[in-house]
Parts: sequence; C-alpha cells; structure tokens
Amino acid sequence: MEFLFEKQLRSISREPRLSRFSAMEEADLSLPVMTEFQDEVLKIMVNRVYNHDTFYRRKMVETGLKPEDIKSLADLSKLPFTAKEDLRGNPWALLTADKKDVSLVSVSTGTTGGEEIYIMQTWKDCFINEFAAGTKPLINLGRGDICINALPYEMSSAGLSFHKVFMDICAATVVSVGKGGAYSTPEKTVNVMRDLQPTVMITTPSYAITLAEAAAEINFDLTGLPLKKIWLTGEGCSPAFRERVEKIWGTKANFFYGSLEAGVLGIECDAHAGYHIPLSQVILEIVDPQTGEVLEPGEIGEVVATPLLHLDSPLIRYRTQDLGYIDPDPCSCGSFFPRFFMRGRLVDHVTVNEIDFSPFYLEEFLMRLPEVGNWYQFVVQPGNNEQLKIRTEPAPGVEPTPELAEKLASRMEFSIGIPCEFEFVTKLPRPGSKTVRVVRQ
Repeated sequence: MEFLFEKQLRSISREPRLSRFSAMEEADLSLPVMTEFQDEVLKIMVNRVYNHDTFYRRKMVETGLKPEDIKSLADLSKLPFTAKEDLRGNPWALLTADKKDVSLVSVSTGTTGGEEIYIMQTWKDCFINEFAAGTKPLINLGRGDICINALPYEMSSAGLSFHKVFMDICAATVVSVGKGGAYSTPEKTVNVMRDLQPTVMITTPSYAITLAEAAAEINFDLTGLPLKKIWLTGEGCSPAFRERVEKIWGTKANFFYGSLEAGVLGIECDAHAGYHIPLSQVILEIVDPQTGEVLEPGEIGEVVATPLLHLDSPLIRYRTQDLGYIDPDPCSCGSFFPRFFMRGRLVDHVTVNEIDFSPFYLEEFLMRLPEVGNWYQFVVQPGNNEQLKIRTEPAPGVEPTPELAEKLASRMEFSIGIPCEFEFVTKLPRPGSKTVRVVRQ
C-alpha cells in the first residue's frame, strides 16, 4: 500500500531557487549567505501574494507597488504593514494556495482581545519548505534527549510547533504532556517526569512554577532530574524571574521568542545575551510605533516580522506589538545571527505619574525582593495614577504584615522611582492560559 506521506514526498518539491540554500552544510552558512537567501525569499513572496492573494494585492495596488519594485531587503520598507486587526475574523486572508491544500489551522489565544486570528499551513509549508539552517546549534538537542513539551496543543500552534522541531529536526524523544487540561494535569506531568527522567523541558515561565508547586506537594525534588535545559516561551519574563525558575529546577533556562502569526522570532543561547534572530526563518525590523519609520540598530521600537517559507500563507511586515531593539554585534557563543532584546509590549505598559513602565522592568526589581512570592499582579486603578499597586503572595515561610508591606513598598520605590503600595493575598489564581501580570480595575 502506498501511503499519502510517500505520495506527498514525491509530488511536492521545494521552491527551486531555494534548493541550493537548503542543501548547504552548517559550515557554509554566513551572514552574506543568509542575506542572499532572504533577498530571494522576499522576491518569491511578493510575486506570490501579488498574483494569488487579493488581500496583499489590494494593499500593494493602493500604494502603487508592483512585484518588480521589490528587488532586495533594501526595498522591504516600501511594502505596507500587516496589523492584527487585518487578520481578525478573516480566516483565509493570507492564503495563496487552494483551501483544500490546508493541513493545519491554528487559532490565536485571545489574550490581546478581539476576534480570533487564524493561521493556515499547508503540508508543503510544514514539511517541505522548512529551512532551519543555523538554529540547531542554538537548540542543541539530539537523539537520546527526552523532551517534556508542556505547551498547549489545543488550537495554539505552540505545542505542535516545538513537537515538530524536537522530533523531526533534532531527532529527540518528545513527551506531549501539554499545559494543563483534563488529562495533562500538573500532578500527572510531575509523575511522568519522575518516571521518564527527561533531559529537556519546554513550557511557559508561569507554568514552570505551577509544575514546581505540584512537585512540592508530593515532596519530589526537581533538582534530582537529569535536566540539562529548560526552554521558556509563550510569555515574557524578567531575568530575575528566570533565575527563580533556574534555582527551583536546578538547571539553565533559556528564552524562546515567537508568535502564532509569525512563528519563531528569536532563540536565546546559553550566554543569555539576547535572542538570536533565525535569519533562515524570519526577517525582523524595528520601527517607530507612531511613524512606522525603520529604526537603526540599538534604537527601541516595535518589532515587525516577515516570516519566511510559509509561502502558501505569507505574512509580510507584521506588527507584533512587541518592543525591543536589535544588536548586530557578534555574540560570545559564536553564532553569526544578530540579536534581539525584548523591552515589553505596547499593550501591557503600566503608566504611573505619566511615566510608562514595561512589566518586565517592574518584575525585575520585584523578583529581587526575597520576601515576595512567585505570583503577583500589577494593579492599574482608574483615577489613581500616582502610585503602583502590587498584589502579591508572600514567599513561603514569610509572614505578611503591614510593616513588611510598607518596607517592601519603600524598597520598590527606591528601585523604580515611583510610590508603591503592596497588598498581600493568600493565593492568586493559577491561570490555565497565559498569565496576566497587569490587571486593570
């Protein structure tokens, strides 16, 4: 019997102009090679959307652009942006292939509000066009590694994406525990980890704490596991919070940056010196959030992503609403990929005394206070814009007194320069979805 998978392999071929790049060895890769690769893909994408997608064709016609106007990366800024609102409630907007060729549909988490965003992938984009050149040394997994994938599989692209990377690209063993749910409870996941003795885990920062709490309930010492690394993704967190995760689990924790719409955007190496931008997967720009002007390296602005190789559902100049800057200087790890540094999200900023603060910035100082537990909220109160309210659990063994609250408020104010108020609570809710650190009352 001939299986569909075998038929697909024979009948579907990679874009001819990209075949030579995919055949290259890691030793042959360099920044000039990757730049040439991005030039080629950009031209392919622009021609494809102009000829096969009414959404992007309309955008290009409105700005007077034709495919021949885009000759290289230098022309990228001529193309119009794509915003989240362009995609909400419009499932087929990006599709340049036939609907019957779609193999996978992923749906947005909804944490930013509004109608759902749908991202379609064909079998060809999932398995043929994938080109992860230069990324494997950063992930550094292989045969024999047992990977606990504690990311959501339902609707979200996160669990399935890393499942494919670990199993297909790295040839590692994947345990699809998911992130909560009817079958994959934190308690069951801890039992699975105890039995299988994994070497790698990928999850969100907050769920790493939830699993640690489940382990503590049965007096299971997580530091006894043979974990060589934890990957943290799906939510941002500060270096100080990361350090707490590392101490609890007894291993190094690296950040992975991506999104449903744009896929992988950054991979942190063991140097913990920013996200390496996988040039074989995405083009990243930093633009002024107000004017849309492309900023120079080192300048903080909004992250704009053009993912590569999803040629059947291209996404061009997607405004992520994340903030950061790019550092092109070489990293000590030896990777030639430039680095991106996250500085929060446009929609999450906390404003106190007419000053905007990133939650990551505030969290960094909060997590340096040993009396503060791992669960907290920054509370934004209408009509009270003169101080920052922090609702938090105390650290284990710490007695939450009014005197302690006043002491912590003073220390926090000294660090960030604005008045603070602490409210201790016995226990904050453990969310099943993304953790919300900024609560607006």
